[in-house]
Amino acid sequence: MNKPMNFPIISVVIPMYNVEQYIETCIRSVLSQSFQQFEIICVDDGCTDATIDKLNIFSDKRIRIITQKNRGLAAARNTGINASRGLYVALLDSDDFWAPSKLAKHYQHLSRNSRLGVSYSGSLFVDEQDQALGTGQFPQLSDIEAETIFCRNPVGNGSAPVIRSSLLREMGRIDWINGERRRCYFDENLRQSEDVEFWLRIALHTDWQFEGIDEALSYYRVNESGLSANIDDQLNAWNVSVEKNRIGHESFFTRWYSLAKAYQLRYLARRAIRSGDGLSALKLVHQALFTNVNIIIHEPGRTALTYACAFLALLPRRIYQLMENAATQFVGKDRSVMSQGGG
Repeated sequence: MNKPMNFPIISVVIPMYNVEQYIETCIRSVLSQSFQQFEIICVDDGCTDATIDKLNIFSDKRIRIITQKNRGLAAARNTGINASRGLYVALLDSDDFWAPSKLAKHYQHLSRNSRLGVSYSGSLFVDEQDQALGTGQFPQLSDIEAETIFCRNPVGNGSAPVIRSSLLREMGRIDWINGERRRCYFDENLRQSEDVEFWLRIALHTDWQFEGIDEALSYYRVNESGLSANIDDQLNAWNVSVEKNRIGHESFFTRWYSLAKAYQLRYLARRAIRSGDGLSALKLVHQALFTNVNIIIHEPGRTALTYACAFLALLPRRIYQLMENAATQFVGKDRSVMSQGGG
């Protein structure tokens, strides 16, 4: 299983856009996998920095580089998937990295269940210097229904899933993009929340199963500059992405939309907290509660913690960080208060 072969079992798709600071760590984490029957498809999405120079230091013949004009994350993933040859496709964002056992454990997981379409794992958060932040994403692992995907997005982030290629072939659709005929999986019209739309589309339209591995096998980089992005834009992008699946599933949306939106608002509140915007965080928590108060009933601890942290974020940044660090040490590995999917 561990000897490199010409035919890849897993295709690792890595979209890249100006990630010269991170790409070496990303690639080394793949080359260090205990499971070695893979190919690496790096999609240069119009990089203008030294990303490709950094990538060219690697001589491994399993690495392929595909160059395209800047078209966004969804298009870069689609390009990589279309070039893939493996039985499974593993997604890895270029600023993240993996534990050495990541691919081996997903291969075993997918091999045990032919109806399992998306295998994912928990993730640990790291900072710009690869240092663990003491928190992470530990999502629901089993009994995943469409409402689970909609409300909580257990897949979590773009470096967690390994997808069966036959599922991708089933979900692929031909679109005309800028005069070009392309097979698309992720919606290239979306620049945010494209993963939310894709997972929900799978859950609503197919019988493929989602299931997680009870280990943190991905390292998700928290980019402080990205946390301060416009909250309204992020919420609007989420709305656009989920509305794409409403037609034909009106009763599902009637039942679950308000709860899903409440969780999304709470998730955005947590992002505002990390960027130090306490006022926006408080506003978002209140909006979440008014949208669907059941988030308190379903997850009282996490909702209360988010509310408390929003108040603390009003303090001077240095004091807040000291209190946050103390709280992290106190919480330790209590998964009930760590980020789970989207909320």
